[in-house]
Amino acid sequence: MDGVVLVTGVMAAGKSTVAQRLAEALPRAAHVRGDAFRRMIVSGRVEYAPGAGGEAAAQLALRHRLSAATADGYAAAGFTAVVQDVVLGAYLRTYTGLVRTRPLYVVVLAPAAAEVAAREAGRAKTGYGGEWTVAALDEELRLRTPRIGLWLDTSGWTPEETVEAILADTQRARVA
Repeated sequence: MDGVVLVTGVMAAGKSTVAQRLAEALPRAAHVRGDAFRRMIVSGRVEYAPGAGGEAAAQLALRHRLSAATADGYAAAGFTAVVQDVVLGAYLRTYTGLVRTRPLYVVVLAPAAAEVAAREAGRAKTGYGGEWTVAALDEELRLRTPRIGLWLDTSGWTPEETVEAILADTQRARVA
């Protein structure tokens, strides 16, 4: 794989671990963590919530533009840019339009909601709470996210098995 690879899915789907392992498996790669761009806003940050508009949507769009531009920059320098972020619903098509590098791959990690809930319970950081529930985000993934790229039900899979599946099926992952 070369170019840009977007690894997306709901929170606790395994994106961070899989993106890191995928980048490590490639000969020359960078791991672009989308959430880092959110955290860079230290004053005036508005957290995105389901159905949010206004400033929250504007900051999410900024985060996507910055991570896409960063991925393009790494790719232009000869690295495969492995981007990891929650990019669901209509935002997925918008994001793929922001990335200029070709080839562009999309990998959607889609473990069962029960598996996501178990993973969330077992990890140190907490992504869910308030308006964000596993069921609500799973619904956004399964009902409103375009079926582009390589979708993997990684329930019961190890990160290594997931990376192997991605590398074995790059043609289905390629969207542009």
